[in-house]
Amino acid sequence: MSDPSLTVLVLLGLAALAAGFGDAVVGGGGLIQLPALLIGLPGATPVQVLATNKVASICGTSAAATTYYRRVRPDPRTFGPLMACALVGSFAGALVASQIPREAFEPIVLVVLVVLGTYVVLQPELGEETLLRFRGRRHLVAAMAVGGVIGFYDGALGPGTGSFLVFALVGLLGYDFLEASAKARLANWATNLGALLLFVPTGAVLWKIGLLMGVCNLAGGYLGARTAVERGSRFVRVFFLLVVSAFIVRIGGDVIGVW
Repeated sequence: MSDPSLTVLVLLGLAALAAGFGDAVVGGGGLIQLPALLIGLPGATPVQVLATNKVASICGTSAAATTYYRRVRPDPRTFGPLMACALVGSFAGALVASQIPREAFEPIVLVVLVVLGTYVVLQPELGEETLLRFRGRRHLVAAMAVGGVIGFYDGALGPGTGSFLVFALVGLLGYDFLEASAKARLANWATNLGALLLFVPTGAVLWKIGLLMGVCNLAGGYLGARTAVERGSRFVRVFFLLVVSAFIVRIGGDVIGVW
């Protein structure tokens, strides 16, 4: 694959900056970053695109997770097992990433996004405050299941992972949107790491491009996390609905052949 032009590198950097901001607030960075890589690097293989995207993403999730941890102080008894299962699930998903056709996922993901978005719209008080639905071991098992299942999806495909994590933590476990976003960023960092544990040894990462985008994604992640913490759960909820709507338009266009 030939080296991309300066113009392409600048555009990839801007895409990574925007993706980092969106991911830090509520997820959805893959909606921006993956298409940008696919368009900007037409000679790259799908696995190279996925691997390079993970390098950029883990930089942003590192900054966002650190910022959230310092300011929100999420409970490690929940995010620890959540992260561990997310990492294992992502590694397993990465193992089958090159064997699962994108077409098999998109119709399912589209239906899930429509259901999630509709549910949040119809429940205006959802996620305004933390009202845990499970206690003790049941809470732990639910968190681990969320991490494992969504981690597998992230390793296999990826776009929408952060949004799915946020919704699961709000809708299933009962966290407010801000705390859910904090835990989701920690879990998302683990899913990125899990995939990279497989991608890096195989030589799939395009390091120069990945690290350049990583710096931009890191800046976006830091700004996004600070904005979310300062604006609170209502801002995160609105941003969540905007991102889910954008995903529905994007994936829906792919499914019906608009794009």
